[in-house]
Amino acid sequence: MDLMNILFIAPFLDMADAPVFLAEVVISGVLTGVMYSLVALGFVLIFKASGVFNFAQGAMVLFAALTLVGLMERGVPVWLALIGTAAVMVALAFVIERVMLRPLINQEGIILFMATIGLDFLLQGVGQIAWGSNVKVLNVGIPNKSFEVGGILLNEFDLFAALIAAVLVGVLAVFFQKTAIGRALRAVADDHQAALAVGIPLTTIWVIVWSVAGIVALVAGIMWGAKSGVQFSLSLIALKSLPVLILGGFTSIPGAIIGGLIIGVGEKIAEIYWGPAFGGAIEGWFAYMLALVFLLFRPQGLFGERIIERV
Repeated sequence: MDLMNILFIAPFLDMADAPVFLAEVVISGVLTGVMYSLVALGFVLIFKASGVFNFAQGAMVLFAALTLVGLMERGVPVWLALIGTAAVMVALAFVIERVMLRPLINQEGIILFMATIGLDFLLQGVGQIAWGSNVKVLNVGIPNKSFEVGGILLNEFDLFAALIAAVLVGVLAVFFQKTAIGRALRAVADDHQAALAVGIPLTTIWVIVWSVAGIVALVAGIMWGAKSGVQFSLSLIALKSLPVLILGGFTSIPGAIIGGLIIGVGEKIAEIYWGPAFGGAIEGWFAYMLALVFLLFRPQGLFGERIIERV
């Protein structure tokens, strides 16, 4: 009975007793989930268009943030540093396509996955050599003040990040569904050989999608770098995006956002209301346990495509 009370009764009583605090926890989780979603979007873009799980997406976020703050430290104005960093990420996409992807056309997915693991370590090493390994402060002028609405404490920076994520999702959804390039990206993901047979330039498509993923990585790097500093632990946020992808689906842009919100809200509520029963610090592993449950019952995710193989 004591265990039942601790796990199932007491937490819900606490929620009912302090609804304003519960609302604050939920909003905090939503805004944290948006930050996870920004990283997950990069995974979805590349997987959706090429069928490649890009293990190096976290390193791309770190590399973009390091490049931006490195340029700013050398006296480059913020707006010019943003343009310069975006150009670097596009150039990186060209290099990745020419050096890594082109020789591996029509290879097994596991080979491409292993190549992205190598790319992950390469980007981290190049970033450290070029910009140093010390923690850097990134300030691009985003307001970071807190204010209270109806007794709920909100932060301007978190709201700005949520707005940016919403705009990105809208733009990317239109790009994939309504443009000729978006349709070509989906065709390439379905079958490389068939796409080549109908005249879709595979190498050009890969450059485009990796460039877009690089720009998304830059946005995520700005948000995470401004929030917690530009440091090499930024590359590890890719691991936190895996549960987001499992919940939302590896091919769904809206799914990346919904999955991020579920993970963000879930881990905050779990830490506050169920954490004491487990000795605290469950926020770090709760997302993976939730993802495991989804894998058991809906492995394709909430918005993922169910794959049916005929034999």
